[in-house]
Amino acid sequence: MQSVVLLDTPPMACVVEEGVFDAWSWCASDSLEWHRPAKLADERGIESANPPGLVFVLRDAAAHAFLPRELARLHAFGYELAEDDEALAPWAIDDATDLLYERRARPRDVFWLAAPALDTLVWGLHDWAHFHNHGPFDRPAMTELQCDLIALAWLRRNAPLIGLDDAALARVARELATLSRTRFADECIPPPVSDLDALFSGPYPSDRLGR
Repeated sequence: MQSVVLLDTPPMACVVEEGVFDAWSWCASDSLEWHRPAKLADERGIESANPPGLVFVLRDAAAHAFLPRELARLHAFGYELAEDDEALAPWAIDDATDLLYERRARPRDVFWLAAPALDTLVWGLHDWAHFHNHGPFDRPAMTELQCDLIALAWLRRNAPLIGLDDAALARVARELATLSRTRFADECIPPPVSDLDALFSGPYPSDRLGR
């Protein structure tokens, strides 16, 4: 059985260097409506791509026809979806980030999140950060680091509501640090801090990284 949970997703300070984002907090985040399963699966680790089962379901497809869409029931299962309910196309997260900003469409008015597993929830929160903070995405590792840190902060904030213990949160932090390390290595640039594991295991940064 599915249930509806309203996750607290307040605005967070930008902690990466200036220029990575060109419209930080263009829309102040506040909450994310999450339709969750009775038991949150946690068998998969957090990897580089959006996992299967992560679906942003449109509240009113006709009102937001500017977004790339597919039938929601092709991607989200067990949510009592209507035959014609639509969702953001799984390949269109980056497109949605740009289009929501261009149209000044408030994400909470557009979507609710279907996420049946812990990795899908983490990526959903990561994408939720993207939707509220626009960037040119010409520095992917730094952009993704910022959204990972926000997603983790939101996950910790909502951990009692989600049902996550300290061990689960620590595992997510380790996996995000590993993923971030790989991104910086792929770009052949150093991360803004020498110890990404310590960055992710600690509280949300209180100052710009790399100072």
